[in-house]
Amino acid sequence: MSTALPSGSHWVTAWAASAQGAYPVGSTIAQPDLNRALPEMKQGLVNQSLRMVLRPALWSPRFRLRLSNRFGNKPLLLRGMSLALHMGGGALVPGTRIALPDQTIAAGSFEWTPAIEWAALPESAQSMQGRSLAFSAWVEGSSGPITWHAKAMATSYLSQPGDQSAAVSDSELGFPHTTTSSFFIDALDAWLSAEACTLAAFGDSLTDGTATTLNGHDRWTDVLQRELWAAGRQDLAVVNAGIGGNQVTGPAPGASPWRGGPAATERLARDVLDLSAVRTIFWLQGINDFSDNGQAEAAAVFEAMAYSVQRMRAQGVRVLGATVPSALGSTRPGHGSERQNSRRRAFNAEVGKGALFDDFVDLDLALTDPLTGRLHSAFNGDSTLGEPGDGLHPNRAGHAAMARCILKKLP
Repeated sequence: MSTALPSGSHWVTAWAASAQGAYPVGSTIAQPDLNRALPEMKQGLVNQSLRMVLRPALWSPRFRLRLSNRFGNKPLLLRGMSLALHMGGGALVPGTRIALPDQTIAAGSFEWTPAIEWAALPESAQSMQGRSLAFSAWVEGSSGPITWHAKAMATSYLSQPGDQSAAVSDSELGFPHTTTSSFFIDALDAWLSAEACTLAAFGDSLTDGTATTLNGHDRWTDVLQRELWAAGRQDLAVVNAGIGGNQVTGPAPGASPWRGGPAATERLARDVLDLSAVRTIFWLQGINDFSDNGQAEAAAVFEAMAYSVQRMRAQGVRVLGATVPSALGSTRPGHGSERQNSRRRAFNAEVGKGALFDDFVDLDLALTDPLTGRLHSAFNGDSTLGEPGDGLHPNRAGHAAMARCILKKLP
């Protein structure tokens, strides 16, 4: 890949994983037992290496990473940092590792790395689509509470406590532990031409990807990106800012840690508006607010979203939204009741009037069986574990159907 970049290029977020709390608070999927990798939760990683795998939506010879210690309680000392092409497992493509200077990230904050530049990548930007990068580092001392995204739907790697050398090797042999979560990184930017921009998918587990295939990259955001690639679109990066269990209206700021992370209204700036070159936001949310855990009325959720939509528009962002598909009869704790369904239907009726968003997608129509009022049987299955569906989370076929509907609304 040539390093020549058009004049007027800018940073565009090409991958995201919203920081939601401190390990282990969150909803994971197919998470291995991490007790040997992380024996003391409060200590976090101790003189220990990590290798996080990231899949950019668009490629460039220049990247940068946003390192987050948002939920930490002490400075995070990252050493031996590098970015490389991911070969597979915990291994790197030899000769592609680019070293980065050490960084210290204060508790409660984040820092961007310097720009990371390759003299050349082995192939063109278009032929790199679907490939992954690997960020490696080791933590000096104890990290303290680990800022993480619980449900990455992709495998990353951890060394044994005390192993600093694994981070600076191309080999996977120093990484015996796997995780399906992302640690300490919440955004990756690519340096792209002026017309390139980001679509940020904002929401809960229906976006985060519960019941999709682990390492299959078949969340609706992934499917949508591939459809854009197939159409020759190199100007739009789709990034996932969903958090499983997230609510629009709760919990209240300062409340006890909640597995779904801060309320959408609270995390809007950090997780969406502060990303680079965001021109469109797709917001699908509400089902957790209407559940037995959330107990919010439709009017309260609609009002909170309306206020947030105005904040987005004030930054020149186009806001797409959606009706919420059914969870009626769900076996998921807190979901499935007639009361939740009544709130959902009331919310959808308001969305259908067309005043809340710049445009909306009727995902209720696409996913809900009109005969039963429940998630359609073709979409009700667990593609992660091969188990029966829970009546709330669409399988990979359901995510493909969602992507098909959303694609029609994009310019």
